[in-house]
Amino acid sequence: MASTTKPKRIRDADATQKRILSAARKEFAKNGLGGARVDVIAERAKANKRMIYHYFDSKESLFQRVLEDAYLDIRTAEQKLELDHLAPPEALKALVTFTWNYYLKNPEFLTLVNSENLHKARHLKRSTVLKDVSRRFVGMVGDLLKRGEEAGDFRKGIDPVQLNITIAAISYYYLTNRFTGSILFERDFMDQGKLDERLEFNIETVMRMVCV
Repeated sequence: MASTTKPKRIRDADATQKRILSAARKEFAKNGLGGARVDVIAERAKANKRMIYHYFDSKESLFQRVLEDAYLDIRTAEQKLELDHLAPPEALKALVTFTWNYYLKNPEFLTLVNSENLHKARHLKRSTVLKDVSRRFVGMVGDLLKRGEEAGDFRKGIDPVQLNITIAAISYYYLTNRFTGSILFERDFMDQGKLDERLEFNIETVMRMVCV
């Protein structure tokens, strides 16, 4: 009897934690760490506050876990691009396109990053799981640049960290400032045609920076 009960309890616990994390991601993305309410998270997760604190200790710890999962998700998706199977120019275009599309499809990621920056990255500083995945990503971009150099496609000496910052920034700024930008520049930033134009501009910008 115990052998069948224990796996079921484990499955139930895993399912509960997933519901809590999903609800917490939405609440933190909408209201930030300070404005997020644990009782709202509990209600959306069909759990109770005691259960949340049992699994995650505190609201701060829950926010850290949500943030870690958000970064792990994008880093894992980047690794699945398998850029080493593409010619360097095509691989770089694929990375720029992926970043743009990921931000478009996951607006909660952008707001979570904004929130953590308001807290001066104190939760990321405590994280033990993100440094390795970030190093792997930098290594992946570094390998791509090296292949491009050897093939005569890319300039020498490009810093993979600087390149990643630029790729992220040209997508991030456009999307996080889409409301004010639409007013100031008198164009609908989220019109599909404008989104397509922006992606083309992002790709051209990066390729002009990197290519020989």
